[in-house]
Amino acid sequence: REEAEARHARIEEAAFFPLKLGGVSDLRPLLARARRGEALSGPELLAAAGTLARAMELKAGLGATELSALKAVAERIGDHRGFVRAVERALDEEGEVKDEASEKLKKLRGRIRPLKRRIQERVYQLLDRHAEDLSDRFVTLRRGRYVLPVRAERVHRVPGVVLDRSSSGSTLFVEPLSVVPLNNELARLLLEEEAEVKRILGELTARLASDPGVDATLEALAELDLTEAARRLAEDWGLSRPVFGPPGRYALIEAFHPLIKNPVKNDLALDERRKLLLVSGPNMGGKTALLKTLGLAQAMAQSGLFVAARAAEIPFVRAILTDIGDEQDLLADLSTFASHLKRLKAILEEAGPDALVLVDELGTGTDPEEGAALGQAVLEELLKKDARGVVTTHLAPLKAFAAEIEGVENASMAFDLERFAPTYRLLLGVPGRSYAFAIAERLGFPKGPLERARALLGEGAKTAEALLARLEEEKRALEAELRALEAERRRAEQARRELEARLGAIEAERERILNEARAEADRLLLEAERQIKRAKERARSEAGK
Repeated sequence: REEAEARHARIEEAAFFPLKLGGVSDLRPLLARARRGEALSGPELLAAAGTLARAMELKAGLGATELSALKAVAERIGDHRGFVRAVERALDEEGEVKDEASEKLKKLRGRIRPLKRRIQERVYQLLDRHAEDLSDRFVTLRRGRYVLPVRAERVHRVPGVVLDRSSSGSTLFVEPLSVVPLNNELARLLLEEEAEVKRILGELTARLASDPGVDATLEALAELDLTEAARRLAEDWGLSRPVFGPPGRYALIEAFHPLIKNPVKNDLALDERRKLLLVSGPNMGGKTALLKTLGLAQAMAQSGLFVAARAAEIPFVRAILTDIGDEQDLLADLSTFASHLKRLKAILEEAGPDALVLVDELGTGTDPEEGAALGQAVLEELLKKDARGVVTTHLAPLKAFAAEIEGVENASMAFDLERFAPTYRLLLGVPGRSYAFAIAERLGFPKGPLERARALLGEGAKTAEALLARLEEEKRALEAELRALEAERRRAEQARRELEARLGAIEAERERILNEARAEADRLLLEAERQIKRAKERARSEAGK
């Protein structure tokens, strides 16, 4: 649970610090080879250095933030500056070993280059001398040695060693005797260069293999990579951070299946009063999708991912126990019903307050009466074990049981008969109808057989169907009344806001008038004081005369 919550926190923080992991690669295969003593190539060492350098940049960047969850991961990244600098000194941008990688290599290459030029000059001089004996005017390499392309019938005219021939046999590649000593010297220097390059690459490889902090760094990078992937998933799918609540309490607001295009969002809640939700309704109405929505939310939350809901409070459970889909086991000679029984047996053995139970089509696959009896027994056992979950069914006896027993609540997936289509909206407190007759009638099923089917329907089934229809009609009426009340409430709220606005305007106008009156009074008082002062001054002036 703590690790899942930590991952949730990291995903949330990643929205404020995008984890750009460009240039980072999985070094585990390279590290395994290096620790087996196998020298890595220059490009491979360059990739390792680039990954470790980027890791240290991420550590520094996150260290300057207040993102505590991401910083806790970044702090596990080690200090690999020594290895990175050694690689940068020894290798160029293509992963080739630089001349400056060692003093010996610098000296060797300082001798190889002028020697190659001397050999080329000598061989090019021979091009003109033996122009008539050559099949083409160019100098090439065979077995690392400079040679001339000599026509096979004139090879006796060019003193030298035959090293190769063309595929047609018409051209022999001859190393002139005059350059054999120079080629020998070049070969010796090239072998020394190759050995020195191998030594340098070997030292860099050993340095990587012996770095004690590489494993922790790679684990931290993997966690940061997972965090960024989870953040992008949450952004693309519109996921939200879940909260792990007390055991047995589920509260999902506007939950949806993330893989369904334009999904209908439903609120879903389980608690001490509503331990099990028994969902019924027509086929293709969204019952199974609802099961998977809750199961996915549970699995994603416990895996450290955000969930497909606007808000979600979910307990941390020990197990997700499911019986979804028809999985006949032909090898084990199990029918559909037997495979359901096998999974139900496992569910009843594992069920408890710390497990989520999801069962699709409880009681199907056998005689409806026996299936309903078995389904009721399963529900009773789940209640005894204080389990939480969602169960779907078509069986009327189970709907009746849910209406009578405490801890189980009926629900249904709504169906719009006007549009002849499911709405995928979850209706709590109302069991679902199959709509078999209504659908058949809408599809133009023959009236005679349809009436006969209604007549054959048992009295109890008719009563139950009528009760369901009445309940659904009452629910629609209540919903219409609620919509009307909500509209009235909105109108009242709008009127209240308008009244408050008018009162505010009146108060502002009153305050403005008072302020103007005060200002005018102050002006008149000041003017009166000035006139009194002037009168006194005139009086004193006349008295002095």
